[in-house]
Amino acid sequence: MTRQRKRALINFICLALACVAMAFGLFFLGAILWTLVKNGWPALSAQVFSQMTPPPGESGGLLNAIMGSVIITGVATVIGTPLGILAGTYLAEYGDRAHRVAGVIRLINDVLLSAPSVVIGFFAYALIVARTGHFSGWAGVVALAVILVPVVVSSTENMLKMVPNQLREAAAALGASKSRVIASITYRSAKTGILTGVLLAIARISGETAPLLFTSLNNQFWNTNLSKPMASLPIVIFQFAMSPYDDWQHLAWAGALLITLSVLVINITARGLAKYSARNI
Repeated sequence: MTRQRKRALINFICLALACVAMAFGLFFLGAILWTLVKNGWPALSAQVFSQMTPPPGESGGLLNAIMGSVIITGVATVIGTPLGILAGTYLAEYGDRAHRVAGVIRLINDVLLSAPSVVIGFFAYALIVARTGHFSGWAGVVALAVILVPVVVSSTENMLKMVPNQLREAAAALGASKSRVIASITYRSAKTGILTGVLLAIARISGETAPLLFTSLNNQFWNTNLSKPMASLPIVIFQFAMSPYDDWQHLAWAGALLITLSVLVINITARGLAKYSARNI
């Protein structure tokens, strides 16, 4: 066998194995989505979006859990996004001038990216819940913000590094300060990519259960006060799915379908923005 044929055979085998692995993953992904749609779609109704979580044996919905998830995730995004963008900007624009500080920040960011969410939940529990003596929505906000920040940091740094240095040099040649160059040139060029990273971070935290289990816990009633325990969709899904009551299990399937569709839409939007950003940088 010639060297060329041997390489072609190896290439064919590797491609075949890659296709088999892809088909294997797509099969289970399709099976999971089909199971969610099969069990969750019949459970969806108007009362899911208009009624509170019910006691066993009664009809109800997921309104308080949906609103609690929106509030906790929204506040965590508002708090964590500016911190992540500023840290990513420092690493991209000033990291070469401060190697030690930038190295420490990158190390901490990598640790947070790989840290299990349950560990971050324990951290928020020890920091807030144990000191205040009660669960609260603020503790959940802190836990989700800690998970969100490193994702935004990494995406912001990568997007800013993709901006050509010629743009910065041209602005500096016209007398613009470093801060003005960042605000007017680099941010404007990379805004779509930064937004993509924020959307991916939101998708990352929107389905987290373990951190909220140790922080905001749950609340069967309507509550928008972050200083008190607050319901959230992942926790309600966990609680209802583990229960022996059929009506609760139906609501758990409906909630699982809702949160999966939400994450899927966010990810598709983020991927679309990423492609748009890659074409325009």
